[in-house]
Amino acid sequence: MRPSKRAANEMRKVMFERGVARYAEGSCLVRFGETHVLCAASLEEKPPPWLRGQGRGWVTAEYAMLPRATSTRTKRESSTGRVSGRTQEIQRLIGRSLRAVVDLPRLGERQITIDCDVLQADGGTRTASITGAWVALRDCLNWMTQRSILRDSPLKDHVAAVSCGVVGGEAVIDLDYAEDSTAETDANFVMTGSGGLVEVQGSAEGAPFSEAELLQMMALARVGIGQLVGLQKAAIA
Repeated sequence: MRPSKRAANEMRKVMFERGVARYAEGSCLVRFGETHVLCAASLEEKPPPWLRGQGRGWVTAEYAMLPRATSTRTKRESSTGRVSGRTQEIQRLIGRSLRAVVDLPRLGERQITIDCDVLQADGGTRTASITGAWVALRDCLNWMTQRSILRDSPLKDHVAAVSCGVVGGEAVIDLDYAEDSTAETDANFVMTGSGGLVEVQGSAEGAPFSEAELLQMMALARVGIGQLVGLQKAAIA
């Protein structure tokens, strides 16, 4: 039995609350159980310097965890003067995931930045960030089309993410912290609404995992991401 009493294929309760940041062009508070992330999309009417003159835009992300998002206070990275390797990896992952479903030439020479701030962490902060960031990005692009900044939305598909792992010898989905901290294998899957794979991250914490276990986790992830995409569609309806 999982610590949360969930079945192996059962996700935590997922909720989206749109329009929570008054000044952002798009925003979403996403909850994966007790993991809560605020995603805010900001439009800048110019691309990054290295992309200027190329006729296409850019979507990027920043990620941060608030000091009391965890059981003990962690220092703000701004106070240490550097961004940790973990933070850089996560924000690059979020950016890659979103760019996979945006037609960047149709965006024009503009940049959209999605800020993902973890208000409360209980495992799966990166997967929650990606899933909520899509909603914030979609609302930002709709904001632009409503004001004739864009003729139509360059968004090509949904994108969502979920964690899976092997805990106690069993493949399970959507690990909370109690499972994530003890898992023999931990993996993250990012997929589009049409089922395309954007990224798979997996690592063994002890003994190597088998191909059969990878396929079990992949099967769980496909079903879970299908559920997440359904919830995204319901949230924006």
